Amino acid sequence: MRIITLNCNGIRAAHRKGFYTWLAAQDADLVCLQETKAQSAQLEPALCEPPGWHAYFEDAEKPGYSGVAVFSRHAPDRVVRGLGFPDFDREGRYLQLDFGRLSVASIYLPSGSSSEVRQAAKFDFLARYMPVLRTHRVSGREFVLCGDWNIAHKEIDLKNWRSNQKNSGFLPEERAWLDELFGDGGWVDAFRVVDQGADRYTWWSNRGQARAKNVGWRIDYHVVTPGLRERIADVAIYREQFFSDHAPLIVDYGFTLDEFRSDAPPPPSPARRRKR
Repeated sequence: MRIITLNCNGIRAAHRKGFYTWLAAQDADLVCLQETKAQSAQLEPALCEPPGWHAYFEDAEKPGYSGVAVFSRHAPDRVVRGLGFPDFDREGRYLQLDFGRLSVASIYLPSGSSSEVRQAAKFDFLARYMPVLRTHRVSGREFVLCGDWNIAHKEIDLKNWRSNQKNSGFLPEERAWLDELFGDGGWVDAFRVVDQGADRYTWWSNRGQARAKNVGWRIDYHVVTPGLRERIADVAIYREQFFSDHAPLIVDYGFTLDEFRSDAPPPPSPARRRKR
């Protein structure tokens, strides 16, 4: 099972930069997109109904803002839209597909970089979301939460960590929230299970040749329930082509959807697949 996540910073813009052509060669099972920045009903069919995919969009009410999507090769049993937070759900930040007792979601956490008001809203979101995550954690379901979490966790997760300690995305309170999530909360940062290296970034500023110099942040994640930890086979950040200011994060898992739709036991070990 290959799952890709990308903040596309505008689905039309990503399309113009070749994202859909690249995606067709990736052998992916699910694709989670954030910041689609579109009203899906107004998209051309090639973007909102790509051949071979079941495509679901959760748009923001505000045109040209936020929005998430999930493309799946497999028809889901259920689609869940939003987290039950009306103010944030209006911004199109969460879309979940259920396959038996497995849930795969595209999530776009708020950014606080534009103003103190938005940073306060981000803290409000984090405070409300942690109880939801704790409930999911003990629900008996397995979750893969893919998306732009807008927080770099550790010093290793951004280049200029010293100068960013007072900036949104690397504030002590935000990092402590991730400490709780990946600590007592019991959730797993899938990328770090496989790759503990430095300079592994998924977002770069458009200023000062940040991407060419790899002066970036790792703020895009696959966050999974602990029952999936041993099923994480391979991870990759794709940087050969630029579809947005973020890079696609690719994770291969050693399971099939059929396992979650029946009582079949898991295989003894994940099957590794070539990174793309």
